[in-house]
Amino acid sequence: MKPKVYFCKTITPEKVLEIYGLLGKELPGKVALKVHSGEKGNRNFLGPDFWRPLIEKVGGTIVECNTAYEGARNTTAKHIDLMNYHGWDKYYDVDIMDAEGPDMVLDIKKHKIIDKNYVGKNLANYDSMLVLSHFKGHAMGGYGGALKQLSIGVASSYGKAYIHGSGEPEKIWTGNHDTFLESMADAAGSVIDYFGDNLAYINVMKNMSVDCDCNGKAEPPCMKDIGILASLDPIAIDQACIDFVYNATDDPGRDRLIERIESRNGLLTLKAAAELGYGSREYELIEIE
Repeated sequence: MKPKVYFCKTITPEKVLEIYGLLGKELPGKVALKVHSGEKGNRNFLGPDFWRPLIEKVGGTIVECNTAYEGARNTTAKHIDLMNYHGWDKYYDVDIMDAEGPDMVLDIKKHKIIDKNYVGKNLANYDSMLVLSHFKGHAMGGYGGALKQLSIGVASSYGKAYIHGSGEPEKIWTGNHDTFLESMADAAGSVIDYFGDNLAYINVMKNMSVDCDCNGKAEPPCMKDIGILASLDPIAIDQACIDFVYNATDDPGRDRLIERIESRNGLLTLKAAAELGYGSREYELIEIE
């Protein structure tokens, strides 16, 4: 059977909660809620108020990891200050998972490029994960969705450099681009293997810029908002978002986002993850009012 992807055009916090409920998934134990904290100055990221009804329903802890580049999130102290500035800790417990070393090392059972993934050691404290993704473009990955959250998002600061450099962290910005994209698929797979069936995904197609939320000076959104998607398959949900972009032929900003995706060969990560068996690029889309 093809994995189900639920879709709703209306984008509100209440609809996020409603569409999550259609998954029929009870996430067990201590739940990690993977969000993007948003770089300081970014105006496109989805903040704590947007996710609040869902997070209050599910419970759990907001989790993030430090970045591997200069900015407001490359040290634990600065990242905690930013989470406070953006209001994440107003309602929720927040965990910077790589706040202290050593990193947790996940062996990658099925891989194309890297056979280890370095993640925040606090990942060991969680039994399940709800991946909350803002779908948009990305400067290096082409696009950012569920697979990016699972890979770069869960990786520690060192782990991010390791993925970018395809196993050679010193080549974080100079390594082969396509092997970086495949390394993201490898890393995402290790987190999927770690949690098994205890994962669920929400992608929100709102404020879609060509730039990621990690860019403090991101371009304004180039496309009209499309909707909310939910699935238990990270590849299917990202593929559905990609398909919505390509099918938005009446949106004047569509070609701008497609150019970003294609110029970075962004679909290679989807292809590699599917070839490794971590999900399906074919899916059943179920639209709700």
